[in-house]
Amino acid sequence: MTHQRQTRIVATLGPATDPPGVLHELLSAGLNVARINFSHGKREDHERRIAALRAAAADLGHDVAVLADLSGPKVRVRSFRSGPVLLETGARFCIDGALGEHDGTQDAVGTDYPELAKDVQPGDRLLLNDGLIQLRVLDVQGEAVHCEVEAGGELSNHKGINKQGGGLSAGALTAKDREDIVTAAALEVDYLAVSFVRRALDIELTRELLRGAGGHARIVAKIERTEAVAALDSIVEAADAVMVARGDLGVEIGDAQLPGVQKRIIAAARELNRPCITATQMMESMIENPVPTRAEVLDVANAVMDGTDAVMLSAETSVGAHPVRVVETVARICLGAERYPVTERSAERMSSHFDRSDETIAMAAMYVARNAQISAAVALTDSGHTALLLSRLLHGVPIFAMTEQPRTRRRLALARGVTAVEFDRGALPYDQVARDALARLKERGLLDKGQRVLVTKGDRPGTGHTNTMMVLDVP
Repeated sequence: MTHQRQTRIVATLGPATDPPGVLHELLSAGLNVARINFSHGKREDHERRIAALRAAAADLGHDVAVLADLSGPKVRVRSFRSGPVLLETGARFCIDGALGEHDGTQDAVGTDYPELAKDVQPGDRLLLNDGLIQLRVLDVQGEAVHCEVEAGGELSNHKGINKQGGGLSAGALTAKDREDIVTAAALEVDYLAVSFVRRALDIELTRELLRGAGGHARIVAKIERTEAVAALDSIVEAADAVMVARGDLGVEIGDAQLPGVQKRIIAAARELNRPCITATQMMESMIENPVPTRAEVLDVANAVMDGTDAVMLSAETSVGAHPVRVVETVARICLGAERYPVTERSAERMSSHFDRSDETIAMAAMYVARNAQISAAVALTDSGHTALLLSRLLHGVPIFAMTEQPRTRRRLALARGVTAVEFDRGALPYDQVARDALARLKERGLLDKGQRVLVTKGDRPGTGHTNTMMVLDVP
């Protein structure tokens, strides 16, 4: 049995992944989840890319998940009359909701967020262009927010606006997001990410709209607002997965706070049995360069050692010059980092009480794996929930999720340490199913003769009721 990479790789599709053969190469390099960014492109672009991805995955026999990412209420400046302007430190500058779309000048620019003037007061700091430009609010008059430039730079059309410390009242779902939810349902995506979540209700509303449109995707909460950090546990509980969206999050809470908050989000996701994606600028230099910086290598490795389920690539694969090479590089870094133990929190659960039988079985599996020579865990599963629980608790032990459900196999592509394998138990007798599963894994080279394996299953297939654990030797 060869060592399997445990950490999953999420990569964004775009123009750089469109040429013939690139999707096959990405899948072979280690792509597990393909991200569709609804902030860019048209519906027909998304349809075409998802169809091409699924065709490539079928050719290679891979189970790959599709994650659609909603745009959310990105607060931006409007356009300038004569191109970008240079804001000098100490100068005055106004963001005025009453200015037209193309009326920006050296002194003022409009905004697509008319509530900005109601959300700020003198002394607040506004951060433009991912924090590269900093403004201090001096006065608010009507829709005009008058500021002093504290850190200048070039400002061009449609750059984002953040308020340091949070406090912008924009809701999580825009009219465009509601249309994109319908599109996501029609495209049968596996995960749907909600941008700029502020509270658990944002997740519940998204799920309601998605189910109403006929979609079955799991909901990913993107943590990128100060308010989301304050309500972290309730948001994680409401969601099916979590994303550490470090771009806007870092701007709002400040760079000094970001590392600790990232660790806290990953820990909360693991504690509440939710997959976690760490995202933004992980391999930023590889948009142009064929090799990463040492800082980027350490960034990916630290997220892996903190226990993240997945690391995400954005522009690196969607528009970058080396989309396949960057996935290969991340896969190699993840393998290296996995040689070291992740932050251990599972022991804290040993005194917990469980209402569900699958949670009890998963905890028992953790104890057995720690105190016996277990080479792998095999979960015979329909929903995939037991395999996800095992991935929270078994560190460094390969987990094979055996299921005939294609949707379950795709969803498990996001779970750290889990390899989903197609397995139809058919009319096999109950006492033969486990040994047949081990034989199937051995045929595929995933298990070796004589290895000791932990197996979980239910005595009523198809009910999602895992209530049995056994330890078997591979025949």
